[in-house]
Amino acid sequence: MTPILIAAAGLVALVAGGLVLRSFGAAYRIGRLLATTPAVTVAEANAIAAAGRTAYVRVAGRIDAEDEFEDADHRPLVHRRVRLETRSGRSWRPFEDHRQSVPFRINEGLDSIAVDVDALDAGLIVVPRESVGRAADLPDRAPAGLADDTPIRARIDQVSSVEHAIVIGYPVAVSADTAHLTAGRGRPLILTVLEPPEAMRILAGGDTDRTRLAAGLLGAGAILIAGALVWAAVAALIPALTSIVPAAADLIASALAASGEPTAAAGGDPRSNGQGPGLVGTPGLAIAGVAIIALVAIAVTSTYVRLTRPPGGDDRRRPRVGPAKGPDRRRPR
Repeated sequence: MTPILIAAAGLVALVAGGLVLRSFGAAYRIGRLLATTPAVTVAEANAIAAAGRTAYVRVAGRIDAEDEFEDADHRPLVHRRVRLETRSGRSWRPFEDHRQSVPFRINEGLDSIAVDVDALDAGLIVVPRESVGRAADLPDRAPAGLADDTPIRARIDQVSSVEHAIVIGYPVAVSADTAHLTAGRGRPLILTVLEPPEAMRILAGGDTDRTRLAAGLLGAGAILIAGALVWAAVAALIPALTSIVPAAADLIASALAASGEPTAAAGGDPRSNGQGPGLVGTPGLAIAGVAIIALVAIAVTSTYVRLTRPPGGDDRRRPRVGPAKGPDRRRPR
């Protein structure tokens, strides 16, 4: 009975961890696709499109465009999205959404594939530029009837033509010799200029406590279920082992107990398995053991995350928020 209880506790931990991940909404699905989608070269993506096959793939390369546009800081951009949002409970609700983009492609060596800019939506993962104020700061643009002290956020997402990007989507032939990556079959077009670990942190919104809780619950659930399976397997194999090797019966009996019959402790309760009067069985011990294992798994996971976190001054893990200073790196036209 105890392995069943442990397995049930592990299943509950797995379900709880899954629910915590689901609380991230669409960001969880995008993160899962970013982590699991198979990577191909740009040449292979073009071949998939030319053959008319349906495959959701990931490519990586340098962003290139013919007609970039500049922002206020003279950065060459291929996509810019500005949203004005008002606070609604714990979330933000947009009331203005402006986009500006030009056709661009991903280059890898001599191969290139276009990106369907019209399909870019929730799958765009960049370092957001945000500014928070009050509705009174935008009297001409705030929705009618909105209180002056209502929080309003301006969020800017943009993609520069001097960066490398990871793009995930379906390669689709546009003409006989060109193809582009787009969304389809319920899966979004994903584009990020960040390394996958940094993109995951952006998707999580900086909520490390929730991600650690999910990791701890999933790890504890896996450990508990594995332990229950091992326990059940050992219990099932012992009778089979004694029937095949009768000589092992004495060894197993000596290892497990002095005799095959339970021996009640002096003064014990006959309804229990040998404890003192008033305690029937040991369900509390099993539950306490499960709780201790879960807490240990969460503590170990949190410690590992803290120890492996990059130092604050490590520029290698920081996302680039603009082109590096120096000569213009755009290719001559």
